[in-house]
Amino acid sequence: MEKVIMGNHAVSYGVQLARVQVIAAYPITPQTQVVEMLSEFCADGLLDAKFIKVESEHSVMAAVVGASIAGARAFTATSSHGLALMHEVLHWASGGRLPIVMANVNRALGPGWNVWTEQTDSLAQRDTGWIQLYCETNQEVLDMVIQAYKIAETVLLPVMLVLDAFVLSHTEEPVDIPDQAAVDRFLPPYQPKFRLQPGNPCSFYGLVAPEHWMELRYKMQRAMEQAVEVTQQVGAEFGQVFGRPYDVVEKYRMEDAEIVLVTSGSIVGTSREVVDELRAQGQRVGLLKMRMFRPFPFVAVREALAGVKKVAVIDRNISYGHGGIFASELKAALYGMPNPPTVFPFIIGLGGRDVTPQSIHKIVQYTQQYDKPAEEIIWMEVKR
Repeated sequence: MEKVIMGNHAVSYGVQLARVQVIAAYPITPQTQVVEMLSEFCADGLLDAKFIKVESEHSVMAAVVGASIAGARAFTATSSHGLALMHEVLHWASGGRLPIVMANVNRALGPGWNVWTEQTDSLAQRDTGWIQLYCETNQEVLDMVIQAYKIAETVLLPVMLVLDAFVLSHTEEPVDIPDQAAVDRFLPPYQPKFRLQPGNPCSFYGLVAPEHWMELRYKMQRAMEQAVEVTQQVGAEFGQVFGRPYDVVEKYRMEDAEIVLVTSGSIVGTSREVVDELRAQGQRVGLLKMRMFRPFPFVAVREALAGVKKVAVIDRNISYGHGGIFASELKAALYGMPNPPTVFPFIIGLGGRDVTPQSIHKIVQYTQQYDKPAEEIIWMEVKR
């Protein structure tokens, strides 16, 4: 069934199809419609789930942590300051090896007050132990919700699904909504090995002494490493079942590219159009879409960029005092490669400022003009 829906509602339909059992909600612009529609699904009997309304995002995450410990498939959604308020409990979700899925609608952090898109909110949580997946389209949003549960329940780590505020969240696009029976076959019910239940007393989140602490963190890291391969397997299986395969990165027109644009989220669509225009002019430009950020897909990135001369990283985020976060991670990933490409770190579109085809053309022109970046951060279209 195909419907024209906004990105927020694509999340909601994905949650419904995944047969989530517990939803905790606190509304915050621009994710509010996600949980509004889910509350309607629950009220109308279209989703058999417990809908919990709480007083803050901190309580939201505490509620889904409790639900997941009890063995339920749990979900929530947030954005910006809401995600920042959850920070403490994010560690409890990942440290507890709980397969929670959360949608984060990227929004700038204040002050000043801003409700438009920027990736700094989700990327500020990159060290909390959550898998992070970035979506380009509303179709990808729905599909990745379903895949996220299969990934999370395989490696026992929570997954953060990320989409751009307003560019996706409030923009309507045609979305194919899969058949429920097919989703049920792809994503069977969650069967936890350990959970809170009457008659089988268990203790969770106890004090861990130094002689055991490192081993727990070692196992988390190994699970993160495993998540790359699992995500690739789940994406390939999804493609076999539903006709839309996914991978941790996506190469576009890179067969002989000398310059490659590396970016994520909705900027990918704009960049793809620019690549097509430049290819029509005979310019050897390609695109590498970063779908997975955590764990960072080192091998896939290195293989994709082998032999490329220049890479232009388009970041819609910033780590203050350092630079664009995708660019920083990419430089680290390429370290030690024979003849690595030169990385040009661009920052653009903070606070929801439009990133147009003309913007991408300027980025390509700069990369073509210089042998190496003239600055540590290449600020684009900023009023100085």
